[in-house]
Amino acid sequence: MKILAIESSCDETACAVVEDGRKIISSVVATQIEEHKLYGGVVPEIASRRHCENIVGVCREALEQAGMSLEECDGVAVTYAPGLIGALLVGVNFAKGLALAAKKPLIPVHHIKGHIAANYIAHPELEPPYICLVASGGHSHIIKVNSYTEFQTIGRTLDDAAGEAFDKAARSMGFPYPGGVHIDRAAKMGDHTRYKLPVPKTENPYDFSFSGLKTSVINLVHNAEQKGEEINVNDLAASFQHTVCEILTSRFIKAAEENGYKTAALAGGVAANSGLREMLEKKAAEKGMTLYIPPVSLCGDNAAMIGSQGYYEFLAGNTAGSELNAVASLRL
Repeated sequence: MKILAIESSCDETACAVVEDGRKIISSVVATQIEEHKLYGGVVPEIASRRHCENIVGVCREALEQAGMSLEECDGVAVTYAPGLIGALLVGVNFAKGLALAAKKPLIPVHHIKGHIAANYIAHPELEPPYICLVASGGHSHIIKVNSYTEFQTIGRTLDDAAGEAFDKAARSMGFPYPGGVHIDRAAKMGDHTRYKLPVPKTENPYDFSFSGLKTSVINLVHNAEQKGEEINVNDLAASFQHTVCEILTSRFIKAAEENGYKTAALAGGVAANSGLREMLEKKAAEKGMTLYIPPVSLCGDNAAMIGSQGYYEFLAGNTAGSELNAVASLRL
């Protein structure tokens, strides 16, 4: 079964054709990073307009790469929540038009479910149940994956997501948007013990909080500037990254142990961070856990992951009609 998938939840216009939820036939992503870099972050109105400009060409290219026509696809999957409402609306309405014109089933996909499903493409042997850490620019969750379509969130961020904290801390250090990749590079050249940063506490031991940690970095930089002191950016980047990774890893491993999981997965844009990948792999191995991590190419927003999850949603009978609408905020 071949699913045509569309993703437009933020600043990536993406389309892919995925077979049986596990094999990428084609995948095309049009990024807007260079334009949003001018403003230090994603501007929702600009993102929506660029989706309008790009979506037809991106989908046409995905079908051409797959050597298929729209009529040869078995369904149209689309990210409908959560995300920037204007951006989501572009993808949802375009997908509705395609499904209606080709008389194909329309399959709504939750963005976080899509990130988790990226592991099915990278690791065909992975099957539920397992526990997954989703860390990205807008999300930080610990999720029990009970089946391909049934999920239970047992931990989440109470304020900033990990990726958001990376970007805001990076800006204070003088790095351009998106900041996570620059902190990752700088951290490799720094000493993570140089700066002592706070570890926020939460009532639920599986929850996260990154707002205070982010603010402490910003204040540290500003105070140094006011006093005319020099900040070692590589050391600060290493200290910040190590602290974030330690928080994510320790709470995720604790959740896996206490809930009896020996199979675990990592997903989301922050899953591309080398420090997190290395720390989580090491801790999982020490605990005798099998850890699945998607390749960096599948960590960021893409349509292949939506096509993968869309396949399982279709098998479960989760389709929609013309009444489907975009939703900016929606829990699993």
